[in-house]
Amino acid sequence: MDRAKAQKKAAAAKAKPKESATTLQQRREKDAAALREKQKKKEQEAAAAASGGGGGKK
Repeated sequence: MDRAKAQKKAAAAKAKPKESATTLQQRREKDAAALREKQKKKEQEAAAAASGGGGGKK
């Protein structure tokens, strides 16, 4: 019974497609771009608050 369970688990692991290096690289680039956008927006909000733009969170 344990062997059958292990075989089933191994078959399921083999069935999963592995992520290729290109898709991994694309995902990293996409994530980095999103983080840069988020940082840019945060800096703009901080600059607006520092210049007395109002609407600052308290």
